[in-house]
Amino acid sequence: QERIPIEEVFEQLKCTREGLSTEEGNNRLQVFGPNKLEEKKESKVLKFLGFMWNPLSWVMEAAAIMAIALANGDGRPPDWQDFVGIIVLLVINSTISFIEENNAGNAAAALMANLAPKTKVLRDGRWSEQEAAILVPGDIITIKLGDIVPADARLLEGDPLKIDQSALTGESLPVTKNPSDEVFSGSTCKQGEIEAVVIATGVHTFFGKAAHLVDSTNQVGHFQKVLTAIGNFCICSIAVGIIVELIVMYPIQHRKYRDGIDNMLVLLIGGIPIAMPTVLSVTMAIGSHRLSQQGAITKRMTAIEEMAGMDVLCSDKTGTLTLNKLTVDRNLIEVFTKGVEKEHVILYAARASRTENQDAIDAAIVGMLADPKEARAGAREIHFLPFNPVDKRTALTYIDSDGNWHRASKGAPEQIIDLCKCKDDVRKKVHSVIDKFAERGLRSLAVARQEIPEKTKESPGSPWQFIGLLPLFDPPRHDSAETIRRALNLGVNVKMITGDQLAIAKETGRRLGMGTNMYPSSSLLGQDKDASIAALPIDELIEKADGFAGVFPEHKYEIVKRLQERKHICGMTGDGVNDAPALKKADIGIAVADATDAARSASDIVLTEPGLSVIISAVLTSRAIFQRMKNYTFGFMFIALIWKFDFAPFMVLIIAILNDGTIMTISKDRVKPSPQPDSWKLKEIFSTGIVLGGYLALMTVIFFWAMKDTNFFSNTFNVRSLRHSIDGEREMMAALYLQVSIVSQALIFVTRSRSWSYFERPGLLLVSAFLVAQLVATLIAVYADWGFARIKGMGWGWAGVIWLYSVVTYIPLDFIKFAIRYVLSGKAWDNLLENKTAFTTKKDYGKEEREAQWAAAQRTLHGLQPPETTSIFNERSSYRELSEIAEQAKRRAEVARLRELNTLKGHVESVVKLKGLDIDNIQQHYTV
Repeated sequence: QERIPIEEVFEQLKCTREGLSTEEGNNRLQVFGPNKLEEKKESKVLKFLGFMWNPLSWVMEAAAIMAIALANGDGRPPDWQDFVGIIVLLVINSTISFIEENNAGNAAAALMANLAPKTKVLRDGRWSEQEAAILVPGDIITIKLGDIVPADARLLEGDPLKIDQSALTGESLPVTKNPSDEVFSGSTCKQGEIEAVVIATGVHTFFGKAAHLVDSTNQVGHFQKVLTAIGNFCICSIAVGIIVELIVMYPIQHRKYRDGIDNMLVLLIGGIPIAMPTVLSVTMAIGSHRLSQQGAITKRMTAIEEMAGMDVLCSDKTGTLTLNKLTVDRNLIEVFTKGVEKEHVILYAARASRTENQDAIDAAIVGMLADPKEARAGAREIHFLPFNPVDKRTALTYIDSDGNWHRASKGAPEQIIDLCKCKDDVRKKVHSVIDKFAERGLRSLAVARQEIPEKTKESPGSPWQFIGLLPLFDPPRHDSAETIRRALNLGVNVKMITGDQLAIAKETGRRLGMGTNMYPSSSLLGQDKDASIAALPIDELIEKADGFAGVFPEHKYEIVKRLQERKHICGMTGDGVNDAPALKKADIGIAVADATDAARSASDIVLTEPGLSVIISAVLTSRAIFQRMKNYTFGFMFIALIWKFDFAPFMVLIIAILNDGTIMTISKDRVKPSPQPDSWKLKEIFSTGIVLGGYLALMTVIFFWAMKDTNFFSNTFNVRSLRHSIDGEREMMAALYLQVSIVSQALIFVTRSRSWSYFERPGLLLVSAFLVAQLVATLIAVYADWGFARIKGMGWGWAGVIWLYSVVTYIPLDFIKFAIRYVLSGKAWDNLLENKTAFTTKKDYGKEEREAQWAAAQRTLHGLQPPETTSIFNERSSYRELSEIAEQAKRRAEVARLRELNTLKGHVESVVKLKGLDIDNIQQHYTV
């Protein structure tokens, strides 16, 4: 189609440069279909079965086969009850996962619809923003910097565009496209602005697989790795248990074949946390839904968990920390050319601005004119040069009412000074004004003009004149300061990254309470003029800084890379086309509310509300979503080996099913978010599992011994002795079942809490699930009489005794939990040293340390860990390093604030002295 002249394209598509009418557009939509790609529909059945296809399920499936195939020796029929029970357990789990994921998926789909690419299209002679899906061949659209081209189109008259086709062709350099060239759907516009006519949409586009905004590839998140690790751990421990049982039971104890099989089934069924994958995926799904209610859409599930571990957030200044609603202060405008009034400076700036579809700067400047139409009054527009990140200026070539040609330009002062080839004295003056503005937190915009005697669009024209500087103020968001304080308290260090100059960055930092440790971007490349800065290693500089000024996109990438090399989990916010590489590189790329399509497609999380506070609520939510579980089967193994008493596999199944019910509710549990970045600490999860599991197994063994070999319970509580009754074995089974059921479930309350489990109130749902499950268990233990499961009810008296025993054994669990944490974090020695400081006189000595330690001790048992799964077992580093940078940033901010209060106080006092006022009197009426 490229060969056909553009006029013929219009003829063939039966359309004009005025675009289509809405009616015609709808008719064509029926013919050509919507402008999007067919999504592959997953088969629901396969998806459902997929939940039964993972290592943990395989073990259960093996157990089911064992119950049928191997367990029909010794003149007893195959173990149908267990077989059916295991299958039921698997089906329940898959069903819950399936339903929850489906709901979450539907919610996500609805949200993704908000992210559908938009485009400006000319319909009924009017420009309007529409979803790209409604485009049809023949529509006239506009393509500008940062847009993803919505459909294959031919360019109309205008300036050449720079188009990045790397998503389609893999060539990394932008290609120049001239008028009447074809641009392909899915490529990104890097420079320029132009109208185009759509020639193909949807599946008919050249690539037919246009860049999906929503990334469908799910890389194996860290989260999957953790699941696999925990699964493997359980499988290994079961394998060890089975080997021990095989060795002891057959060669040493000469047990019956069938009893051995039963005991192995107990291990297989009990040792697999079959609900775990379900709980975690449900938790994630619910989590992403919660986040979306707060204004953050997660494009990739595992981003939630990374968000919980994030400890550095690099935030764009413009539009994220500030409002991006610019105002110009008329009184401060500086004029540099004789005979030019302040009004003229504004007028020239307005000439060099867009009158429709404007950016924030254009809108602010045109808005200063008495009537926006003045911007083009008495001027015939010949050519407009749009803003691009390289030239950093806009310009308009126009003919005035006398037929003379002029150009007006506005842009970054540096660029305009170079354009005007200013002399040194002028340069100095301009720089001093810029610095004066910057100290008040104002950005500067330079304005210049030239005449074009040759009267052609391409000619260079006579020399440019530098006519003036406009101060732009971009007020901080009302919630930014508060948000940054909250972030520091959460152990997330916020760094401001801005293209503005240093003084503005410092001023904004001061207003936002961020600390003023800002560096120019030159320091990133180690070329800083200041020797003291140049001496510091760059990595350290980046870690300690509160922000960077004068930053170009490639610096952003560098900052993220350096932070990651120092093992930080790094978040990055961005909005422009040039932020895409940094967003992709960061652990969590966050596209802010009105980001360009290109930035959205590179990010993991897309915000739907402006500002930073959304990110902080997202961090809190993500942390809350992360808390976890168990291993209680070894108790049965000891009992089987020591007393040759075989626990019925069917009863373990019942415990597992009831346990699952309770664990499922964890995903909806109320959780205190951790006060610091959270990460999976597998070492802690495993050690806790082993130690708490071992303790519970020991308590079960002691209980069984007291019940079978002593008269302790019957003497102390006056219950009938089970040792001597006819159905003793079967009644003991019931007693043992109830004891294990209660304690193994109560363990959830210990592991879900960070501090004392007696004080951290769990959610209503979790408590009710626990009570219902244990009520069922108690009823079974009291009344059941099932021959196949070798269990007979033991009456209410014993039930009371067992509940009492369980409560008593529950109490030490918290102490054990703290002890494990203590040993693992290598804190035992630190604390001895810390205590020496108690003798010093300073009141707050070591307070930061203590706070940091308290926060570290509060980290959940089942925390989350950065992606070095391999080094997990040998890392002894303390938790404090993560929170350290945030602590320092907090201190710097505090110092800056106090300094400010002092100056203010001094100022007030001097005014009072000067005017001779009675300060006490005033203070009763006003508080400063």
